[in-house]
Amino acid sequence: MYQIRIVLLLLALNIFNVNCYSFPPTHSKKEISKLTKEASKYLRNANFEKSLITSRLALHHAINAKDDNLIANSYNIIASNYEKLSEYDKAIFFFKKALIYGNKTSNDTIKSWINNNLGNIYCFEKKQYKKGINYYKNSLKYSDKISDSSKIVLTKLNITWAYFDIGLFDEGFPHLKFINKYHKKYGDESSVVALNMLNGMYYGFKGQHEKANASFLLSIKLGNEGIEKSDLSFTHHEYSKYLLKKGDYKKAYENLALYDKISEEIFNKEILKKANMAGVNLELDEYKREIEKIEIEKDSQYESLRKSKIIVLLFVIILGVLLLLLYTLYKNNNFKKKTNNELTLANDKLFIAKEKAEEASILKSQFVSTITHELRTPLYGVVGITNMLLDEHKELANSPHLSSLKFSARYLLSLVNDVLQINKIEENRIILENLTFNISDEINMIKNSLSFLAKNNNNFIIVNIDQAIPEYLIGDKLRLSQIIINLVSNALKFTKNGEVFIDVNLAKINDKSHFIEFKIRDNGVGIAIEDQDKIFEKFVQVGRKEVDYQGTGLGLSIVKRLLGLFGSDIALESAIGIGTEFTFTIAFEFDPEKTNEIINNIPVDLSSNKQLKVLVVEDNKINQIVTEKILKKNNYMCTLVDDGYKAIKILEDESFDIILMDINMPLINGFETSRRIRFKGIETPIIALTAFDKEEITEEAISAGIDDIIVKPFDSAKLFKIINVLITKNKRHDLTTVL
Repeated sequence: MYQIRIVLLLLALNIFNVNCYSFPPTHSKKEISKLTKEASKYLRNANFEKSLITSRLALHHAINAKDDNLIANSYNIIASNYEKLSEYDKAIFFFKKALIYGNKTSNDTIKSWINNNLGNIYCFEKKQYKKGINYYKNSLKYSDKISDSSKIVLTKLNITWAYFDIGLFDEGFPHLKFINKYHKKYGDESSVVALNMLNGMYYGFKGQHEKANASFLLSIKLGNEGIEKSDLSFTHHEYSKYLLKKGDYKKAYENLALYDKISEEIFNKEILKKANMAGVNLELDEYKREIEKIEIEKDSQYESLRKSKIIVLLFVIILGVLLLLLYTLYKNNNFKKKTNNELTLANDKLFIAKEKAEEASILKSQFVSTITHELRTPLYGVVGITNMLLDEHKELANSPHLSSLKFSARYLLSLVNDVLQINKIEENRIILENLTFNISDEINMIKNSLSFLAKNNNNFIIVNIDQAIPEYLIGDKLRLSQIIINLVSNALKFTKNGEVFIDVNLAKINDKSHFIEFKIRDNGVGIAIEDQDKIFEKFVQVGRKEVDYQGTGLGLSIVKRLLGLFGSDIALESAIGIGTEFTFTIAFEFDPEKTNEIINNIPVDLSSNKQLKVLVVEDNKINQIVTEKILKKNNYMCTLVDDGYKAIKILEDESFDIILMDINMPLINGFETSRRIRFKGIETPIIALTAFDKEEITEEAISAGIDDIIVKPFDSAKLFKIINVLITKNKRHDLTTVL
């Protein structure tokens, strides 16, 4: 009953003091700091009652002053008192509160102390060594940050003790070695007892009994001479365990008895009783602060209510303003309707304009397609007849006129292809292919094909290819060739009596992707800085004012757009009179298994050496002559017809190995002719020999039963390759049908 009355009295006193704390007097930080120092002094002297009362008062003033550093320090002292009083859960609670406020500050000293204290409780009281050692490590981190050697020594002593306590002597020894080295310089006299005890424990573990016994006895001697008795009690306890292991039971018992005696003196029941009373005051302060929070919330609610009345008044005013605005909006509604009608008419006009623009775009594509078709047809004849003249009249091989004619025809064809290419890129009609190719072969082929252009300006093409590049890569070799041809042609055109370099290097490897860097450089006229940003635009030509370099101005524009399809870009470095360098990087796939599969799937010519019969369906007389000449030159038998009806009729009476079908013919076009041939059950391979762009007619050609397409003018080697592939495939199909 007596104890209950005391608790109630204390509670009443605290409740009575609530109003006193409502408007607490302000204390300076210096005064609060003085209180914390007094509380610490009482704690060191084991006067827990006064330490708790003083630290409670310091905490109260620190909270009023809103000083996180002082709050953390006060909570730390309070928690330390509870730790000494074996109220470990309370100690942990207040240490963690101290750490919350400490982490809000830049005071690494207090953060180091709090982490160290939490480490002590978790290791030596809660026996949660892993958690405790982590707190010790945090303490060391902050001590290292501020170079506080004394705290480092103290924390390392605690870590050593923790490791030794669970038998991990090898893990604790590096810390013990550090303490023995630096304790004299940085250590505290209060920890010398514990240090000698730890030395005794380690020597005992190692079996060095003379050193162990000496260390324990020195620790006991120093403990008896000092004021602090807790480490002395621990020393007697550890020494008794050591003596017990050695079999010296008498001394072990004596030391254990001394441990119990000192512990009882430290934790005197009367001291604990008074300290618990002070602790109740402290806990009630925590409750009081919660009550103050509620009062503050009440005041806040009252203030919110008062503000709500003002808000209602403002709402009424705003409502009036809104009504006025609604009236204004109603007045303006008719005007808006009129404006909306005008906007609707404008939108209709814009829609019509959009449709016309789309129609114009379609017409443009059709126009480009038609023009290129109409130009390619006569160009096929010009290039073919030129080749025929060179074959039949060897004496004209060096004729400048014939060479000029051939060059002009190929130049005109190049212009047509450029226009068609840029149109296809803009309409997103180009899809990259994946073919196996050899970079070295492709580059050298380009070099040979441009040798005539190089000789015109007395230039040399020099090729440097990195040996680290695999022999076979997978990618779109046709688009790559177009890019390099455009860049090298451009370099040769603007260089005289110089050199054009093609450098190919392996930049990096990412899984199966090999990033190949290409550099096309020359020592030609160079490009002025002000012109470098615009050379990749369509129809732009730099330098036309002084020299006529010819061309459409589409080459670099095509290069940039094709590189965009590869997911790459091009870099330019140039200076007038020094030269120009273009650099770009493309990722190609390197997969030997896939490469072998592609190569193995290439059809092999299984045809015999017999003379093949070819039916040529072509209405243009000149083109008939050219195609017939090409076929006969390669030992093919050729039959000519100039329209689709004649082709169907002759196929009813005669069989052929291959049919070359023109598309744009009078009476009946090549698509319809092919459909009728297939309808009659004739399976002879059909190749469309046309001036139309391949991508424009592919879909319709497949539906008509056409097997492949080759665009005029064409490379005769490519034509014969396609013929062999189709004949081989047809023979395999016939053989499968028979079996």
